[in-house]
Amino acid sequence: MKGIILAGGSGTRLYPVTISVSKQLLPVHDKPMIYYPLGTLMLAGIRDILVITLPRDKPLFEGLLGDGSALGLSITYAEQPQPNGLAEAFVIGREFVGDSPVALILGDNIFYGAGLAEICRDAAAQKTGATIFAYHVDEPSRYGVASFNAVTGRAESIEEKPVAPRSNWAVTGLYFYDNDVLDIAASVLPSGRGELEITDVNRAYLDRGDLHVRRLGRGYAWLDTGTHESLHDAASFVRTIECRQGVKIMCPEEIAYELGYLSADEVLARADTMGKTDYAAYLRRRIRELADA
Repeated sequence: MKGIILAGGSGTRLYPVTISVSKQLLPVHDKPMIYYPLGTLMLAGIRDILVITLPRDKPLFEGLLGDGSALGLSITYAEQPQPNGLAEAFVIGREFVGDSPVALILGDNIFYGAGLAEICRDAAAQKTGATIFAYHVDEPSRYGVASFNAVTGRAESIEEKPVAPRSNWAVTGLYFYDNDVLDIAASVLPSGRGELEITDVNRAYLDRGDLHVRRLGRGYAWLDTGTHESLHDAASFVRTIECRQGVKIMCPEEIAYELGYLSADEVLARADTMGKTDYAAYLRRRIRELADA
């Protein structure tokens, strides 16, 4: 399976902070925001990743992530000049995806919870259809909303930002698809707001009986970071967990080491490039702990 991180958009709700820089390059506590969706794809076992971003920001992402080899990955880049909708990721990334299945994650989404790697790997292992995730929220009208059959538990409908939501289950920004998504996305027509909606892609899978919607329960956290308040909340959440437990959330070097993508020496060499920072010290400490475990 290949992976796409959609890190475009103008981030207008974060102005003036994002006037000159992508919001996905902003820090969420101790890491660039894009590390979090990158780590989620890594936990799913995905190593071949396309980052889609604005032309202006592409050199900055390349400077941060390079070709991915420092993390045991292969990372390439593509441009989305205008925010024409999430489904456009599959139009832009068609050649990259080729004949593979693909996962899409939004560059401003943060996932956390015990067993996250397992449920992502389960979704990636599905041979056909699509798997998406739903999360119970207070204001579902801000999101795509899934409703479920009370008897079977299967999804019955998906609506984009409904005025009268049928449930409180918001569709998160993490999606796993078979290769049919390329043709489905190519056939989607712009919505009333002029965008290629991911909800229309998901509805196409739902209509043919191939959509699996997995509900993330109370043991999980799903955070987006589109406003100053939500960005602050996400940073506070990450800081609280990391300070309490002594381990970092979505540290790509640590994930790469645990998955066998990087050796201990390669992680330590990576730490050396970061100087006398807390992040570098953490990498050195974790390598010792994991090696002794």
